[in-house]
Amino acid sequence: MVAYFDNSATTFPKPEEVYSFMDKFYRENGVNVGRGQHKLASKASFLVDETRKLLLEILHCKNKGVVFTSTATEGINLVLQGREWKENSTVYISPFEHNAVTRTLFHLKDRYSLKIKRLAFNREKIEYDLEQIKVDFKEENPDVVICSHSSNVFGIVAPVEKIVEESKKYGAFNFIDMCQTAGLIELNVGNENIDAVVFAGHKTLYGPLGVSGVVMKKDIDLKPLIYGGTGVESANQNMPDIFPIKYEGGSHNILAISGLNASLKWLKNIGIENIYKKEKEIFNKLISLLKTYENIEIVGYREAKEQVGVVSCVFKGYAPDEIGQVLSDMNIAVRTGLHCSPYAHEFFGTFPAGTLRLSVSYFTTDDELDKLKVALDYIRENS
Repeated sequence: MVAYFDNSATTFPKPEEVYSFMDKFYRENGVNVGRGQHKLASKASFLVDETRKLLLEILHCKNKGVVFTSTATEGINLVLQGREWKENSTVYISPFEHNAVTRTLFHLKDRYSLKIKRLAFNREKIEYDLEQIKVDFKEENPDVVICSHSSNVFGIVAPVEKIVEESKKYGAFNFIDMCQTAGLIELNVGNENIDAVVFAGHKTLYGPLGVSGVVMKKDIDLKPLIYGGTGVESANQNMPDIFPIKYEGGSHNILAISGLNASLKWLKNIGIENIYKKEKEIFNKLISLLKTYENIEIVGYREAKEQVGVVSCVFKGYAPDEIGQVLSDMNIAVRTGLHCSPYAHEFFGTFPAGTLRLSVSYFTTDDELDKLKVALDYIRENS
């Protein structure tokens, strides 16, 4: 068995309820949504609607709406490419944004002469500098603020509600990346200062790959990213101006949505606070283990109340890829390199080689930690 420490990429395994419900639902109701009046189509449509409601409940935002996408990257593109940008807009981003954000902004930057600035962050204290952020916003007013709720490389959690409270004073559009935190760390997404968030169904929501999306204010007017059939207003050659249908051209991935439906019910039953508590306990064991090795340097970590179960480290004398290969040969799954977040590595001085990243989940076991210890002992003894 592989000891799995790559949960930041996708949580694995999933709750058993997810596997069993996906199989059962797809066998019995795996039909198209909104494309028929028969009972099977109605059950599929009900499932999609119920899944939206469960998401809004878990994220505390019944005042907003859900748009399903196939990936979080697609959701980010929907929001950023769908906006009516003004020339010379000032966009603030965190130092830890994923390429899904930065590459999309880079694509838009020259077209609209965007000014991209970083939210102030204290490298020594490893925390956002809220006072400096206030000064920066005052000196150069934000038009758009994009912030990862948590870094996928270092696990640092941003004080999102404080940042958006300040930026909204200037009328900024606030867009939050919750791919590493939705279903794990409580955030009042219903906060009126938050305009939109993106989530990944296959990460801390414990659903399958193939379903993600955007939770946003329904009155935000975006251009659709994808055009095509919707099952309604078929004679109209424009996309129906109906939320969320306007943004969901094509057939829904009913198999993936059924898995997300099951995982959301599992999350609700266990309780987000209990999932976070257990992950934190496992993560603390991982940190304690890593600290016993003099050949391992932990990067970008501090003792914090809110920290997702992600840690990056470097091994003295070896490139991350070399250590990753050794661990893989010993059936330990980790992630090495830049983790699609080069700016985060530049910020902490680990560019271009990157780091070795370990990430845990609710299902990480002590046995997996024991296997990791055996592997780390082997590396130390043979270095």
